[in-house]
Amino acid sequence: MSIVSRLVLPLRVLLVMVFLGLLVAQVMSFPGEFLFTTEEGPGMDPWRWPMLLFWELEALCLQVVIVCIWRLLTLVQSDRIFTAASLRWVDVIMWAFVGAWLLLAAMAASLVAYIYFTPELRDPGMPAVLIGVTLIGAVLVLLIVVMRDLLRQATSLRTDMEGVI
Repeated sequence: MSIVSRLVLPLRVLLVMVFLGLLVAQVMSFPGEFLFTTEEGPGMDPWRWPMLLFWELEALCLQVVIVCIWRLLTLVQSDRIFTAASLRWVDVIMWAFVGAWLLLAAMAASLVAYIYFTPELRDPGMPAVLIGVTLIGAVLVLLIVVMRDLLRQATSLRTDMEGVI
């Protein structure tokens, strides 16, 4: 039994736990955090609905990635990872990351502008953190694109090798 075969079951258990944690956050935690506040009236936080929507969609993107990883693990177990079927799942992962990053970039840009144009909030710390996190997210998206291309090349090479053998 290879090391990969022994790691599939614990990884699946962790994926289920993360998926369920995200589901609980989407249903209970995020709405409770952003919608049910004791503040009422004209000074109510204008960011509560955009932040709720942002976190709900980010969690959804992560759930899509978890489902795709589950499917890729099935392909690994059946030794079919270097096939066109795996490329489809990796494409979905890539687009989920792109969607999550676009949401992050839009929210970060909005918050940076809000902080910059609100004199009593002007502090360089939070915009710097938001820009840094957005750049790290861009690196992750580009890394997924590169890894997808590596899988495509390996799939092509395996197909060629099977043709020769």
